[in-house]
Amino acid sequence: MKGIEVNELDPAKTVVVATGNAHKVTEIEAILAPAMPGARFVALGELGDFPDPVEDGGTFFDNALIKARAAQAETGLPMAVADDSGLCVDALGGAPGIFSARWAGEHGNDAANNEKLMAQMAGVPEAERTARFHSSVALVRGDEVLRGDGDCEGLVGFEPRGDGGFGYDPLFLPNDTPGKTMAELTPDEKNAISHRFHALEDLSTKL
Repeated sequence: MKGIEVNELDPAKTVVVATGNAHKVTEIEAILAPAMPGARFVALGELGDFPDPVEDGGTFFDNALIKARAAQAETGLPMAVADDSGLCVDALGGAPGIFSARWAGEHGNDAANNEKLMAQMAGVPEAERTARFHSSVALVRGDEVLRGDGDCEGLVGFEPRGDGGFGYDPLFLPNDTPGKTMAELTPDEKNAISHRFHALEDLSTKL
């Protein structure tokens, strides 16, 4: 990502997005900017190479807040936003939940995580394969903390389909797009129904 000097930014109008993903910044800005006129959204990765904080919270929101607070502390800028999300499967008691990214043991190993999900769901009938992607978003402004939550309801499929997205997208069939997995949707189609979209919409109503 291109570099930006922190001292070139207006602290009162800059929102640090705790990510190195430019697409996530665009998505967050599109939803929050109308409620924060004049704000500039900047990815943490544009401001330097910072260590990832230890996400040891007990909930999605706890981990989102850990990331937002870390971005605030690392940059010295008062406003930061972060999200944390994962897949919650009813037949598995809500697992993998906050452990979604590292469920199979190695952080970010999508193939292993999906294989574990298929193995755990083997023999579970379609009617009992209900699940949802959940997202919690935390926005910090100095000492103030604002929260947004959102879900994308659906089912766990029997086999992976599609080349788009990441994580559990090839196995997740959103209720909003019957017959298509999340990985078979275009980025715009996914963003329009995603759990992060709903969480950001929820947050925007509180700004």
